[in-house]
Parts: sequence; C-alpha cells; structure tokens
Amino acid sequence: MDKSKRPFLKSKRPFRRRLPPIQPGDQIEYRNMSLISRCISKQGKILSRRVNRLTLKQQRLITIAIKQARILSSLPFVNNAESAARPPGLRARKK
Repeated sequence: MDKSKRPFLKSKRPFRRRLPPIQPGDQIEYRNMSLISRCISKQGKILSRRVNRLTLKQQRLITIAIKQARILSSLPFVNNAESAARPPGLRARKK
C-alpha cells in the first residue's frame, strides 16, 4: 500500500495545550486556596500527577497542603454538593 492511499489517522483526543497549575512564583502551602482548588476534582478528591502535570516533589507538597487545609477546616473533606444531588427516592443506609 503506497503512502497516497493510506487513510488519514486522527488522534483520539483533540490537542489542547493546558497550562500547568503551578507557575514558577507560586508557593505550595495550605493557605494558597486558588492553587489547591485547581488540584482537586469536583468530588473533592486529589487529582493525580498525570492530570495535574506536576513533578513528584510538587505532587507530594500539594498533597500535604491539601491535607493540612482539610484538617484546619479551610477545605471540606467531602464535597456536600454531590450528596445533595442524590435523587429523593434514595435514602442513606442505616448502620
């Protein structure tokens, strides 16, 4: 099969250039809520290194900062909007 008859292969995802969440001047600490909120999902989970596009050292520091913010009540452990969005027919289990 010559090159002219090959089908054009598309990439599976469109190319989007995303900026990394950490800029060179940013400090990674529990008080920097704008940085921390970029590294948390809608459910309140810490996003992975691959998603955040961070180095291992930066991811460790972000994780520590998020845990400190949760302990100091600056950040909730769980996003309450998800539990409020439950359909009215379902009830929580009794223990």
